[in-house]
Amino acid sequence: MTTNLKTLVVANPASGGGLLGRQWGRISDDIWSSFGPFEHRFTERGNHAPHLTRQALDGGFEQVVALGGDGTISQVAAGFMDGDRPVNPDAVLGVLPLGTGGDFRKTLKISKDLRKSAAALRGRAFQPLDLGRLHYTTHAGEQASGYFINIASFGMGGLVDKYVNESGKSLGGTLSFMASTLRAATTYRNQRVQVRLDDSESYSMKIVNLAVANGQYFGGGMQVAPYASPDDGYLDAVAIGDFSPLDMLRFAPQLYLGTHLGHPKVRADRIRRLEARPSNPDEHVLLDVDGETPGRLPATFSVLPGALNLKIVD
Repeated sequence: MTTNLKTLVVANPASGGGLLGRQWGRISDDIWSSFGPFEHRFTERGNHAPHLTRQALDGGFEQVVALGGDGTISQVAAGFMDGDRPVNPDAVLGVLPLGTGGDFRKTLKISKDLRKSAAALRGRAFQPLDLGRLHYTTHAGEQASGYFINIASFGMGGLVDKYVNESGKSLGGTLSFMASTLRAATTYRNQRVQVRLDDSESYSMKIVNLAVANGQYFGGGMQVAPYASPDDGYLDAVAIGDFSPLDMLRFAPQLYLGTHLGHPKVRADRIRRLEARPSNPDEHVLLDVDGETPGRLPATFSVLPGALNLKIVD
């Protein structure tokens, strides 16, 4: 019988509208019965997961599992990294999705059933997983850096995230994102940005949103980058162009279905690096980074091919 990796589960008790914290005893039993022995740590504050992950890797854990929503998965992935390099190239990332959004698990085809996803963590098989690297401007105007495991975007997406997080996701993932998208569509004004892809000449474009995608889904189920693959060494840049608010509402169903790439106001490119800045330096173009709003443009997005090892079924 294959021996399991020494595993720490990093759990966000606020995930699922607080469901994880309230029902931890049952959830823990489900994981134990399907996977086997493990240790766990609860996040106690914002951005605590990277610290817990780094402690685990320094302490000899072979596998760190993110239990929660997309934000928790992203933060745990960040804890595997030291700059552009992994802390421990042999360490393995596991995913147990339990949250309001659940977008990244759709690309990875991880079951929402906790017992099934926990059983998939058994053994030692893994596959390489790309990670997005981000250098950006904070809301205070300072330079900062970070990572994204799923999708980072700018434009209306940053405003949507702001509204979603203010709402507390009380309607659940998909409905909260849909309600916040409708609200943002009535208040957001399309912004002009300067974009440079890899080593090409920069171009100017007025956008509703531009997504830099490692995974396929964001915003509670929008398949914005239907051909993105998180293990191909590339990011998919999908720009939603100068739609009016009314046209955007009509266009939105195509985003959920992933049928929008042929639209003349949509541009899609496969890239390794993207640089973006506002055409008007005084304008703030907000970022959406795996469901969080850490800052704004100017920003540079790049890919770290195969930076992580993702646990897969043996």
